[in-house]
Amino acid sequence: MIRFAILLGFAFMFFLLHYTGDINKYINMKYSYLSISAIVLLAFLSLYDFVRGYRQDLAAEKRAAEEKMRWEREAEAGAAGDGERDRLRDCGPDSVRGHQHGHQGHQEHDHAGHGHHGREHDHDHGAFGHSHEPSSKWKRYAGYAILLFPIFTGIFLPVKTLDSSFVAAKGFSFPTLEQDVKNNPGFHQFLRPDTSVFYSKEGYDAVKNKEKNEFAAQSEIVLNDDNYMKGMEALYNYPSSFMGKAISFEGFAYKGRQVDGDHYFVFRFGFIHCVADSGVFGMLADFPDGTELKNDDWVSVKGKLTWEYYQPLKATIPVLQVSSWSRIDAPKEPYVYRNF
Repeated sequence: MIRFAILLGFAFMFFLLHYTGDINKYINMKYSYLSISAIVLLAFLSLYDFVRGYRQDLAAEKRAAEEKMRWEREAEAGAAGDGERDRLRDCGPDSVRGHQHGHQGHQEHDHAGHGHHGREHDHDHGAFGHSHEPSSKWKRYAGYAILLFPIFTGIFLPVKTLDSSFVAAKGFSFPTLEQDVKNNPGFHQFLRPDTSVFYSKEGYDAVKNKEKNEFAAQSEIVLNDDNYMKGMEALYNYPSSFMGKAISFEGFAYKGRQVDGDHYFVFRFGFIHCVADSGVFGMLADFPDGTELKNDDWVSVKGKLTWEYYQPLKATIPVLQVSSWSRIDAPKEPYVYRNF
């Protein structure tokens, strides 16, 4: 029944993540059908294991009942044998001796055979039965504990929303400047979304051009929850095509190291497929003089795209020259997802 509890525990954990909405902290909800499929499969396996265990219990009870009946029959047969000996004793000493002699011969033969085989059985049982039982039992319990641990943490530990402390711990960089994402698709991305690893070169070129034309045709680019990741990728892929164009988006402020004056990064945490390729995406913003923000302050910004050389990255990067901005409350859904 422990296997049944483990399978049911995983099914309940995934169901709870969907029910509370915390599942979107781990995956792009476009692929939520995968976790729903896991819930259905785990629930089916739980039911199967429960039925199998129930049948095994019934079979064990049936065997126990049959064993009890057998012992009762043997006890009755033994009682009948005692009655026969009493009858022979009443018939006379000679009859009793003859009967006992034959009976003892059979008993000695049976005891000799059973004793020999019994000793062999006891020897084998001692050598192969109990010698490894404690070790295998502990290994089994350890395996159960390992499987139960993620269930316990997934159900009872709170899900923490990512914030600027994650950026401070990891830093950020352009993936194309510091490492080849094609050779390392499972790392956290920063600043610039890059989905090239999910396409062939020709396929990605076609996608880039299509998305550039989509945003370049807009008189003002408004990035929202639905198009934030796609728009940021287009802006970074073709910054010269968007110079001087009005752009607006929302995010949390992050000062970071080596960011001077009224410059702040404005970020959103995003998912491409799942948490394995998640990252913090946005751009450097040059706010009006005297702007004071703290890390994790949520703001709505609007301005025009310009260029600046950013020393930590040793690269010229797109920068939003902010013309207007306002503080806002953190959105109910702080994460954004890549829509293909």
